[in-house]
Amino acid sequence: MLVESDRTSDGPALDVVPHHVAIIMDGNGRWARDHGLPRLAGHRAGTENTRRIIEACVEFGVGVLTLFAFSTENWQRPRAEVDGLFHILGQVIEREVPNLHENGVQLRHIGSLDGLPASLRDRVERAVALTRENQRLILNVAFNYGGRAEILRAVRRMLADDVQPSAVTEELLDSYLDTAGVADPDLIIRTAGEMRLSNFLLWQAAYAEYWATETRWPDFGKEEFYRALCAYGQRQRRFGRVADAPAPVGD
Repeated sequence: MLVESDRTSDGPALDVVPHHVAIIMDGNGRWARDHGLPRLAGHRAGTENTRRIIEACVEFGVGVLTLFAFSTENWQRPRAEVDGLFHILGQVIEREVPNLHENGVQLRHIGSLDGLPASLRDRVERAVALTRENQRLILNVAFNYGGRAEILRAVRRMLADDVQPSAVTEELLDSYLDTAGVADPDLIIRTAGEMRLSNFLLWQAAYAEYWATETRWPDFGKEEFYRALCAYGQRQRRFGRVADAPAPVGD
């Protein structure tokens, strides 16, 4: 059961909550190594943690959660690991989607379904269709996703639609991206201590705030997520403006 709240069991209410949080879920393999387990065991542990973070998003009032699950570069991993990831995703969809749907979570896929097993593509498409009208939380799963590939797809779609150069605006390009209709991320979290964007939401992340932790993804729980949200609430977002500058005077 997903329960609405805006505080942890022992923490104060959040004054500012980001509408859209995106997470680079890193460290599953290293978590498995640290526990003397095969890499796929780390990925399974990571999927269990995903459920906890989804529930935390509803508790704290986050409206959109985007999870980076499998990048276009991850195809370079050993085939056995890639196939194992596909199998785990299929299992997670079958196990979790009914509960997500019951609790008002809208599931979206960003990235490409090309190259995925037909059975997995079908499961993804059915899950997206089933939850399409839900509004409690939008959950974007970036699977077979890369920021550069997404921008290329958008440009190709515009060319196919005969969009004229003079008509191209930021708003128009937004409408051709995989995330069309969803606000840009306010906060991007990366686990496992890495300090890079890794081809994730390159266009959308232009003014996102960043928060990184050494904690591996399977161990990144509700309390640390809460600390990330608290840190976000202390930031002053300027979007290129000078702090405390007066608003521009209209003509």
